[in-house]
Amino acid sequence: MLRERLTRRDFLRTAAVAAGLTCGLSRAVGGGSESGPPGKRPNVIYILADQLRYQSLGYAGDAKARTPNIDRLASQGVSFRQCVSSMPVCAAYRASLLTGKYPSSTGMAINELRINPNQRCLGHVVTEAGYETGYIGKWHLWANEGGNHNAMKNSYIPPEMKKYRLGWDGFWAAYNFNHMYYDNFYYMDEPVKHTFEGYEPDGQTDMAIDFIRRHAGKDKPFYLTLSVGTPHDPWGPDNVPDKYLRLFKEVDFPLPRNWSDAPDPYMDRNADPKNWLAQWKPNLPGYQRAYYAMTANLDDNVGRIINAVDAAGIGNGTVIVFTSDHGEMFGANGRVFKLTFYEPAARVPMVIRWPGTIPGGLVCDACMGTPDIMPTLLGLMGLPIPGAVEGMNLSHLARGRAGPEPEFAFLQGLGHTWQWNDGFEWRAVRDKRYTYAIYRRDKSELLLDNLGDPLQMQNLARDPAHADALNRLRKQMAGKMKSLDDTFEACTWYRDHWTDGKRNIVASAKGKF
Repeated sequence: MLRERLTRRDFLRTAAVAAGLTCGLSRAVGGGSESGPPGKRPNVIYILADQLRYQSLGYAGDAKARTPNIDRLASQGVSFRQCVSSMPVCAAYRASLLTGKYPSSTGMAINELRINPNQRCLGHVVTEAGYETGYIGKWHLWANEGGNHNAMKNSYIPPEMKKYRLGWDGFWAAYNFNHMYYDNFYYMDEPVKHTFEGYEPDGQTDMAIDFIRRHAGKDKPFYLTLSVGTPHDPWGPDNVPDKYLRLFKEVDFPLPRNWSDAPDPYMDRNADPKNWLAQWKPNLPGYQRAYYAMTANLDDNVGRIINAVDAAGIGNGTVIVFTSDHGEMFGANGRVFKLTFYEPAARVPMVIRWPGTIPGGLVCDACMGTPDIMPTLLGLMGLPIPGAVEGMNLSHLARGRAGPEPEFAFLQGLGHTWQWNDGFEWRAVRDKRYTYAIYRRDKSELLLDNLGDPLQMQNLARDPAHADALNRLRKQMAGKMKSLDDTFEACTWYRDHWTDGKRNIVASAKGKF
């Protein structure tokens, strides 16, 4: 099992032995061409979990996790184990995923904004390349109202507004935002609310498997997104099947070692000291139990997808991606939920399987961020990357080859999770050792050694021994922000300059759309 306390050299050596190789090294892989079956591009299945942190998976070293299928997927493909969410909230991640751009360039400053459709997106590229597309599950780029999630106007995208599906013009069974997982709703092409009988992730997986079977072996490749809501809160026992809760009935879920009885004052929600101790402290064990139960169910459904692909005989011609939009703090560093640069929220799983093309058991430590995902997938598919994309194509690393990679990942916190509240803005850079962050409120800085201090409990920003690292990361952040025209404004500034005042995005740091 890999341990964070290992030195960097020992860490990589251990990983190389355990996994067989690390990214940048290649080996012969039998039974497949470089780009899949001759004359046909690969199918793609993108499985997107919600709020699933990297550290809560078996292959990442969590002994509590019940994730044999996700672990199997990692053993059969590449794990980008340093992957981070470039703004760890739902909507900002999705906007970056589908455009290959940073949140400051999509204008998605907070949740519950309507994305501007005048951007060349992943869906446009794959649709124009002849792919049959399918999108199942959470969308979170349509509603322009804070709350009122169940209203049709906030979840149904009518045909005359189809451009807001950003190129996903094929099969559509989606909703904007909802995390009550029993009898949940979705919309297709008509203004009719459909519901899944029973547990939503199971019904969504049934739908995905039906899509796979209908399109397997056809002349046209397919691109299917399965955007699952779990293990996002609420974490009540009535929001997860009992058989999965029972798996963790006797499992102990203590408070994290970096728990603090005082909440982080820079947290945008749940920072009231009395509520922190009255609600969060006693309930965190139960919340984690439900979270792990939801993840176990998710894992079963990932296994069903893998089995359906292999049973259809399209394994070598299908790229399967498993990832998450962001993680969850669960009390670490005095925080809950997301929207922070700390590891439990920012670091996410990123596993890509393509038998015969991507070496099994590959482990890659490249500093991958959300904007890198779109160009990497297009690189694997052999499709053109739009010129406005700000991420890097890392498909060569996925194949086990040496080549360019980012020096660091850049993260943005543009404000509150979903309200126009000032005082919570931050920026961060994360390389293979350090995380450097700065808050706009008071210009306070943090320098965290993720190898020497994996719980991120010691702020080294004023430690003379780390002055060189601090200055280097400051310069890297300044250069990146300049290249993105990121001027680090207050949250309400983005409301006043990037939206029409009605939560519709009309501009970004790059100008008007």
